[in-house]
Amino acid sequence: MSDIVKQDRGQLRIDEDECKGCGLCVEACPPKAIRLSEHLNHSGYRPAYYAGSGCTGCGICFMTCPEPGAITVLRLARPAAARQIDSKMQGAVACASN
Repeated sequence: MSDIVKQDRGQLRIDEDECKGCGLCVEACPPKAIRLSEHLNHSGYRPAYYAGSGCTGCGICFMTCPEPGAITVLRLARPAAARQIDSKMQGAVACASN
């Protein structure tokens, strides 16, 4: 098992007042970063909430949610060090293929 911790590539904001607790986002989320709350919102639904880590920023939850404005997906900027590593790797692949 690796000790490397993956950085989140996205972050979710779920408006619990808009959420009807249907669970479609929970089922659709590939990394399973969304759960249904145990408490009820003002409308009597168990709203979804972001578990706090694991979001890839894919937006599948946003696309499956039937409630406009309930889910906002934010893509996080990658650190400069990660971008530099990627560009060095691309250069190495380009040199190796020549």
